[in-house]
Amino acid sequence: MQKANRTSAVLSKLAVVGDLLMLQLAFLVISFGILTLFPAAFAMQRVLPDAISQDRPKLLRRFLVEFRQMMKRYWLPGFGLWTGSLMLAFGISFWAYAAGPVRIVALAILIPLTGMILGLYLSGLAILPEAPATATMKTLFRSANLFLLRRPLPVAGSVVILLTWFALASQVPTLLVVGSGLVPALSAYWLSRPRRQKSSEDVSI
Repeated sequence: MQKANRTSAVLSKLAVVGDLLMLQLAFLVISFGILTLFPAAFAMQRVLPDAISQDRPKLLRRFLVEFRQMMKRYWLPGFGLWTGSLMLAFGISFWAYAAGPVRIVALAILIPLTGMILGLYLSGLAILPEAPATATMKTLFRSANLFLLRRPLPVAGSVVILLTWFALASQVPTLLVVGSGLVPALSAYWLSRPRRQKSSEDVSI
């Protein structure tokens, strides 16, 4: 019986991994278009909890349905996010190889700004699965800002993890194929998990 339970647990974990890789592949194919990148990321975040819990089947169909809805509502803000990300990346790359004292000032502004924007983005992804279908980008931004203010340290840790992964992916581009959508999505999913409340048994006397 114990061996059967272990086999069932292993098969369940393999099913989760398979569904996550399927979502990553779907995200990779859809996000090749510039306008589709962030709507695809939002759609993945909406479906990710079901992929992990294995509560609802037909994940690929649900992902495509969510993508169509995200595309209708968020394609323009998504394009703005893509443009802003490109400008920040170019600015940091430019000033990193520049010379003179202005370089230090520019990097001192751009790097914290990038961290803050990534924190807001991850916070937005964290609240997205529970957001109503009628939520606008303005309401999502407000909710993400409140989430960031409530949990600044976990969000900062997720930003560090995400930046570390980006640094590794710049050296090993194959990582982008495996985790370009999954790494931000899983980081935000971890942020969205409720914090464990300490009970009397956790307190040592």
